Amino acid sequence: MKKHAIIPVFIPHRGCPNDCVFCNQKAITARQPDVTPDDVRGIIETYLPTLSGRGLDTIEVAFFGGSFTGLPIEEQSAFLSVAAEYKSKGLIDKIHMSTRPDYIDTEILDNLRFWGADTIELGVQSFDDGVLAAAGRGHTAEDVYRACALIHEYGFELGIQLMIGLPGDSLEKCLYSSRETVRMKPSIARLYPTIVLEDTALFEMYRAGTYHPLTTEEAVTITKEMYRILAGAGINIIRVGLKSTDLISGSGEDSDQTWGHTYHPAFRQLVEGEIAREDIEAQLRAVVQPSADKEKRRLTIFSNGVSFSNMIGNSACNRRYFEENYPQLSLRFAVDDSLPDMTFRVS
Repeated sequence: MKKHAIIPVFIPHRGCPNDCVFCNQKAITARQPDVTPDDVRGIIETYLPTLSGRGLDTIEVAFFGGSFTGLPIEEQSAFLSVAAEYKSKGLIDKIHMSTRPDYIDTEILDNLRFWGADTIELGVQSFDDGVLAAAGRGHTAEDVYRACALIHEYGFELGIQLMIGLPGDSLEKCLYSSRETVRMKPSIARLYPTIVLEDTALFEMYRAGTYHPLTTEEAVTITKEMYRILAGAGINIIRVGLKSTDLISGSGEDSDQTWGHTYHPAFRQLVEGEIAREDIEAQLRAVVQPSADKEKRRLTIFSNGVSFSNMIGNSACNRRYFEENYPQLSLRFAVDDSLPDMTFRVS
């Protein structure tokens, strides 16, 4: 498995004048100083010593937090020139940024190519125009198709971020967005369940009862099916759910204010564990029915080391499920590192 490290540079809400209903970046920005090119240099210099000697295949500098290509072109160049300097010296391998689909054009891409950028992630969120409008995205699905085509034409690596459970969303619309994502041929993707944060329009909708967030179970069910579509097409799903550090909006009483049970710290494991349970159970059913013979049969379920925790399930929920539903089986869980990630074998 390739070892990949990211040096993150967060530029909170810079380059994005839009007010999406789920975003509290302006509240975060009000508490944080602007990031300067000198800060970028300092961040890189801080990270590089911690990454040496770890046998990494790829080190990339990634500009996150706002819509990078919405910055004035001169400001983009100032940030990119610092990253390009380290890339030219061989100290980093790639330059990566996230942005909006409507902030992609030939002038922007010419400049990114000049500075040696590699990966452009688009905050697509949905391919349904009704959902985009209800979320206050300020762009349409047509903007997404146009941006993806341009990014491919210029030879950049494409990434697509999708959200689950936005206002007006549904299982059918989420699956449609996943299938359209496959059509756009990104190399990487992220899947984010919608989180209700304070200081957002979505929070006010939630308090007024006009927005009802998905339960954790509903979010897992929908995300699982989206995951299967993307992974089945060979797309590398680099993130499922937000990290706790993505949610910090201040300190003390202002930190991590999420509402409606919309955040789970191990959301990816919940999704991948559910996929593992379904895939393993399909194999078990081919061997024996749950209500079959009384005599216990010994079986071993294998995964590689990376997927072992998904095989067992979050808080061992899969192990308990199989023990309760297949009492006629004596099950053992073991590692077989010849298996690919998220592939399970019953023997």
